[in-house]
Amino acid sequence: MSRFLSIYSILGFIAAIVIGGCSKTSKDGADAAKPAGDAAKSETKGTPAGGAADTKAAQPVTVAGKESPAPAPAPAPAAATAEKKDAAAAEAAKAPGAPSPALLDPSLAKEQAPAKFKIKFATTKGDFTVDVTREWAPNGADRLYNLVKIGYFTDIALFRVIRTPRPFMAQFGIHGNPSVSAKWREAKIPDDPVKQSNSPGRLTFATAGPNTRTTQLFINFGDNSGLDRQGFSPVGEVTQGMEVVNALNGEYGEGAPAGRGPNQTLIQMQGNKYLRQAFPNLDYVKTATIVE
Repeated sequence: MSRFLSIYSILGFIAAIVIGGCSKTSKDGADAAKPAGDAAKSETKGTPAGGAADTKAAQPVTVAGKESPAPAPAPAPAAATAEKKDAAAAEAAKAPGAPSPALLDPSLAKEQAPAKFKIKFATTKGDFTVDVTREWAPNGADRLYNLVKIGYFTDIALFRVIRTPRPFMAQFGIHGNPSVSAKWREAKIPDDPVKQSNSPGRLTFATAGPNTRTTQLFINFGDNSGLDRQGFSPVGEVTQGMEVVNALNGEYGEGAPAGRGPNQTLIQMQGNKYLRQAFPNLDYVKTATIVE
């Protein structure tokens, strides 16, 4: 009996060893598989193509609770673009015969005029000469002098020529290039006291109210002394070629909307293109030069 017990004891001990070994092997296998699974999970998180990170990056960006498309490359700043254009214009202005850079920058046209000077205006009807006396209207004389010096009066329409019901005046000075007009439209000069009358042949700056003179001028056909009380200060007078001035085309008369002539706003916005299409018979100042 004790022999059988010994045998059973031995068999039980062997079985315990076998079962314990199997259990340990199973546990070690499970533990060995776990790191492999974690490693795979870690790789999926960091996958640069096709993984969750890529999918998330492709989603719309949320800003302040609202969705907006993912940011696009920022365009070049407007200021930088403008600086490039200005630089290109400055280089172009260095070429012989190139337009003055002051046409697009009124701040560059600030010379003081001589006490007296002459201007020769060449027009599509012929030439006339204006004598300017700075003492009459210093601010106006300086502006006129600089406009002539920089070549402003090149291909400039005499767009408002009024002779009826009585001889009145011929007006000009809006530039044919809208880009130039836009720069000078705000380049206003202070008023001058009226020292001379608006008599026939006198050259005077047009205004839109106090201290609003820019580039527009008119030549008086008749006695317009009534303008003196309104602050229109003559800067000079025609001394040669008044017959040319009197012959300027006046068929369109007063400007729109009061008349059937050119609309000043459209001249400012569209330039000579508008004038030549709608008012083909206008006369023009071809050039204006200082006569030494």
